Amino acid sequence: MKLETVQELTNICIPVDASLRQAMEYIDRNSKGIVLITDHEHRLVATITDGDIRRAILAGCNLEDPLTKVLEHKKHGLQPVVARYDAPREALLQLMKQNAIQQIPLVDDSGHVVGLVTIQDLIPEESLAIDAVIMAGGFGTRLHPLTLDTPKPMLPIGGEPLLQRIIRQLRQHGIRRITITTHYHAEKIRGHFGDGKHLGVEISYIHEETPLGTAGALSLLDSPSNTLLVINGDILTQVDFRDMAAYHREQGASLTVGVRKYELQVPYGVVESDHTYVQRIVEKPDLCFFVNAGIYLLEPHTLTMIPKGRRFHMTDLIASLIHAHKTVVSFPIVEYWLDVGQPVDYERAENDVRLGRFAA
Repeated sequence: MKLETVQELTNICIPVDASLRQAMEYIDRNSKGIVLITDHEHRLVATITDGDIRRAILAGCNLEDPLTKVLEHKKHGLQPVVARYDAPREALLQLMKQNAIQQIPLVDDSGHVVGLVTIQDLIPEESLAIDAVIMAGGFGTRLHPLTLDTPKPMLPIGGEPLLQRIIRQLRQHGIRRITITTHYHAEKIRGHFGDGKHLGVEISYIHEETPLGTAGALSLLDSPSNTLLVINGDILTQVDFRDMAAYHREQGASLTVGVRKYELQVPYGVVESDHTYVQRIVEKPDLCFFVNAGIYLLEPHTLTMIPKGRRFHMTDLIASLIHAHKTVVSFPIVEYWLDVGQPVDYERAENDVRLGRFAA
């Protein structure tokens, strides 16, 4: 097994007093989906995956908290699964299968970290087994006059249509089969992308004769066998869909909804009462919510709950799944994310691309 260089281990190993933000930065740089917490002698203490961090955020941690906070919420406990640096490929694959993990730290006889192996290292051709659906049929009325003759997903961001940026990002994350739902100015989308071969993907289309809501068009798909990534056609993001897929599978979810933290300061003192009796007054409190980010992962069986050819929203589907006691989970997005829905958002998107804040 090939061992990492010192430089590569620098981007994998992290001290226990580091913050969640630092761990996310390490994971972004190493593209392994994990960091290894080590002591001052470079011995392995614990592992933190991308999913561990996101679950901790949902539990109330913030990005400036130390990694010890993440360990408190770690799903699979503190004892990491490891292997000797000379373990054969078959043994490593068996360990991953037995423990439902995608990365294994490699250590020497004294527990010092000497490398890291991932499922992609062992099976490079391993694909995401995910197909994508981009919802691109909206009228974009809030962006008039820009969308009078142009569908919102075709608006240029940094000289490139927003929809093309989404398709390119999907391809970079190993997704090759893409369905685009269309309605408003459908011919302009079809005319630009065709079958997608020039972009290295396979594109098909579903045309909504009448708008079917944020989930209704999914009922028109031909019995998909793969997990579906559904994304609104006006989302600009740098989220790693591989990380989202790993999280979805770890949770055994029927549906995973991407969520974004939204903070709001109330400009007044909030009075909390029990009937007529004032209990306390909180002066200008900060309220924090997780809001729908317009990115979903769905298992094929969920589509049976969508009525065919009728207006139906994702919120309706989620409610139906919850009522049927299916597993619906949230995936917090901490990477760049922007809903390009209004003129101020479009202006921000253009500026972010121009200034390098968004580089995907």
